[in-house]
Amino acid sequence: MVEWAGAELWSTEQVSHWLKDQGFGQYVDLLCVKHRLDGAGLLSLTENDLRSPPLQLPLLGDIKRLTLALRSLQRQHDSSGVSKSDEYRPDRWLWNGRGCNKVATAATVVEEDPCHGYSKGKCKRRGRLEPEYWKTALIAVYVTLVFGITSFIMVLVHEKVPDIHTYPPLPDIFLDSVPRIPWAFAMAEGCAVVLGCMLLLTLLLHRHRSILFRRFCSLMGTVFLLRCVTMFVTSLSVPGRHLQCSGKMYGDLWAKLHRALQIWAGLGMSLTGVHTCGDYMFSGHTVVLTMLNFFITEYTPHKWHLVHTLSWVLNLFGIFFILAAHEHYSIDVFIAFYITTRLFLYYHTLSSTHAIQHSRRARVWFPLFSFSESNVNGPVPNKYAWPFSRPRLLRALIG
Repeated sequence: MVEWAGAELWSTEQVSHWLKDQGFGQYVDLLCVKHRLDGAGLLSLTENDLRSPPLQLPLLGDIKRLTLALRSLQRQHDSSGVSKSDEYRPDRWLWNGRGCNKVATAATVVEEDPCHGYSKGKCKRRGRLEPEYWKTALIAVYVTLVFGITSFIMVLVHEKVPDIHTYPPLPDIFLDSVPRIPWAFAMAEGCAVVLGCMLLLTLLLHRHRSILFRRFCSLMGTVFLLRCVTMFVTSLSVPGRHLQCSGKMYGDLWAKLHRALQIWAGLGMSLTGVHTCGDYMFSGHTVVLTMLNFFITEYTPHKWHLVHTLSWVLNLFGIFFILAAHEHYSIDVFIAFYITTRLFLYYHTLSSTHAIQHSRRARVWFPLFSFSESNVNGPVPNKYAWPFSRPRLLRALIG
């Protein structure tokens, strides 16, 4: 079996010779003449490149066979820097268009990794994930604006909350069966605070913290934007008579904005003195608890069973405390949990599929996803690094 070495240094003529040798001579004109494919480009070709424009090979069998040949070439290139055969060594052979002339030169080992792809003319190294802090900053602004809009919508729905004497609480199996626990809602928010600290520590120590934070902001912003719509279009009656909720008029626009700012600054939590009414469909507290849990379990090592178990316990107990406090209907909590988990799973499934990220359908239907994940190739590995440089004293002690 012939081993190919130094393929990333091949010229287009050498690529054409390799294609003919592998039985794909009919594509030499398309790949080498029209698209000027050299060795580096050949190593970065994927099956999706062969299927998609501008190449778009017509025969499925040729696509599969050429993909297998490319994979074999890539494996041989990755496994050895110096070939055992001199037949296709660019440092020993020069192609002049008519044949090969041997040049007696020393063997060279290429230390740089081959390009995995190109973005705006720049080579992307295999396995390298760029932090793209500017994207993270823009999406952080997006989620901040969404929280501001949510706070303003909560002020509006409070003004039109149904009167409890005209519209009593709706029948609910859980609320009707479990007596109210007055301190339970504070416990639910305490669970959210603990989960938030765990995720903050994970983000701080994760090597790809910028990508993680960008994904978290994207998902939270999207779910809460949907929540704005659902709680504005439908006003449910309060879930318990203990809630002193009545239509509250805040006067002019500035009064509404001032109240929205109070809700936004207090993160909508009763622990910070914020009390709201009417925002029932669906539970924002459940969204936060579930999203924090899923990010912690996804971006910590699989062997950290204790951390994962603690995260799930806090998530489930937090949901139970929300219901035990009679602050939400059961359907509010169920829908919030379902939407959050499905959106998280769909997002991460799509982000692991390189073909979807760059498709036209993704750009049309998922513009935020396409913008955020355009340069993230595959799953994000769980690698950790200290975010700050070591102090001088510490460097002197441990080297």
